[in-house]
Amino acid sequence: MEKTALSLGILAAAFVNAQSIKTNIDLVNVKDDKVAVTMEFPKMKSGDVKFHFPKTVPGTYSVDDYGRFIEGIKFLDNKGKELAFTKVGDNTYKLKNAQSLTKVTYFVNDSFDEETDATKHKAVFSPSGTDIEEGKIYMVNTHGFVGYIDNMQDVPYQLIIQKPADFYGTTALVDQDKSEATDTFTLGNYAKLTDSPLMYSKPDYITFNAGGMDLVLGVYSPTGKYKAADFKENLEKMVVAQKKFLGDMNTNKKYAIMLYLAGTEGPQIKGFGALEHHESTSVVLHEMMPKEAIDESIVDVVSHEFFHTVNPLKTHSEEIHYFDYADPKMSQHLWMYEGGTEYFANLFQIQEGLITRDQFLQRISDKIKNSKSYNDTMPFTVMSKNILLDEYKDQYRNVYEKGTLLTMCLDIELRKLSNGEMGYRDMIRKLSQRFGENKPFKDDKLIDELVTVTGFPQVRDFYNKYIAGSQPTPYAEYLAQVGVEINKQETPPIFWFVKDPNQTGYNDKNNTFVFDESSALSTFAKSIGFKITDEIVALDGKTIDIKNIQEFINYSKTIKDGQNVSVTILRKNGDKSDKMELKGKAVLDKMTMETLQFKANPTAAEKKLQEQWITGKK
Repeated sequence: MEKTALSLGILAAAFVNAQSIKTNIDLVNVKDDKVAVTMEFPKMKSGDVKFHFPKTVPGTYSVDDYGRFIEGIKFLDNKGKELAFTKVGDNTYKLKNAQSLTKVTYFVNDSFDEETDATKHKAVFSPSGTDIEEGKIYMVNTHGFVGYIDNMQDVPYQLIIQKPADFYGTTALVDQDKSEATDTFTLGNYAKLTDSPLMYSKPDYITFNAGGMDLVLGVYSPTGKYKAADFKENLEKMVVAQKKFLGDMNTNKKYAIMLYLAGTEGPQIKGFGALEHHESTSVVLHEMMPKEAIDESIVDVVSHEFFHTVNPLKTHSEEIHYFDYADPKMSQHLWMYEGGTEYFANLFQIQEGLITRDQFLQRISDKIKNSKSYNDTMPFTVMSKNILLDEYKDQYRNVYEKGTLLTMCLDIELRKLSNGEMGYRDMIRKLSQRFGENKPFKDDKLIDELVTVTGFPQVRDFYNKYIAGSQPTPYAEYLAQVGVEINKQETPPIFWFVKDPNQTGYNDKNNTFVFDESSALSTFAKSIGFKITDEIVALDGKTIDIKNIQEFINYSKTIKDGQNVSVTILRKNGDKSDKMELKGKAVLDKMTMETLQFKANPTAAEKKLQEQWITGKK
């Protein structure tokens, strides 16, 4: 009996392998910072073939064109003869009469090395990018290494990673061979492949169980400053709180976290954050961060990605379920996918006791302030649907600000309508039960489904006014219902280049101040023709020194209204930057600071709703 079963198993495995796309990624024989990839295909069913690399991938909302990192591509028949092809754009190759196609070979460049050069293409967000540093680290976001053939996305992939014998691959995948030289994985289709990142480096990982879920945390710290064990206590506490918050909405039995800490040497990357997957997340932070800051980021950033296991990874529209990597169609519902997830990432911390009530209010206050840098009358559904277009993409980051606030207000609305019996989390639970990972909803019918699962037609009014409509959301009115008021305070006049000095960053390569492109320019900056993409080199001849940054700031505070001021800047000009002098008379701006605070004497109704909102209890 056992012998027969074993024989059948071998035959079944052989059949699967014969029908799968065998993909080999060679991390051993790296040439000129490039990795060789070989893909072998089962017999072609069509004579005309299109071979693609992704234009964008789920979880990202930008055109990244991963095909531009590919070199030396060859299409071969079963005798090793090269087949003719036509390249169409950055990502697509067309072959005619390709019934004999059996193999594709090519080399992959990494995206990390190009992040500081945005002259030809906007940089790929680091957690969705690729890194090839021989002998150190390989960040294998599979969508950056592996392509696909039209109409073969549902064919299984057998992924073989040739790796240095002393390297460990952090991943949620299960290695199917015992060799120290290779790791082998079987994935059901191309979507499963791109949903499965891997990080290879010298072993630094921990595994443990938290909340009934097995976790692996792999860490790459280029100087060895940090070890995976350093973050175990904080991570375990976070995961237990998340699992408790989600309850039966999360069914994950395993989860992998790939934490890449960028150093001062090597690739100068800047896209810090994380990218979600069903069973893992790739995280990029800076090694210079203090441990406390990394711990805080793990709670804020990694928890956000883990909450994506509910939405949109397991509750989503057809646009996500049938994702078109070559010509993506975007969903209208970033308010829910990203805004709702970010809301969860903050709400669970207050409800599970990880932050105080005042800290929670401060976070909401910051999001209200940050949202004012964006177009408050642009319908969120329109922005979401068109997020890949130039006229909308600069509004994307508002999904983490206004998107969170929209969800918060909907949470309060639901609790008021239901006398505290239902909140946003309950709505999402009901929606996930109605649909799920393998049953998408129709994008333009979501509001109908939300009315159905909540039983409140008023939800449609909220959606039409504030999510699909152009009406600014009345945050003060909703917060007042839970006993929270807005305190306004005017600051003394200040001199700076953007209205909110906190939106100032530092470019260590150029020793310059830089600004988020969503920041609002100050009156002075506008008057001298300063652009938000300009970098500050010096003020009245005083250059920026990160070691003595306070001296520069203190000097800026001495500038009086009407004083003659000279600003030295770097301005982008094609593939270079020009140094320029901008001169004008100083203008000092006043700022109105708005902070949230709990009412000293809320009504009984406000106090009750506040407790239900803050604690999650009914």
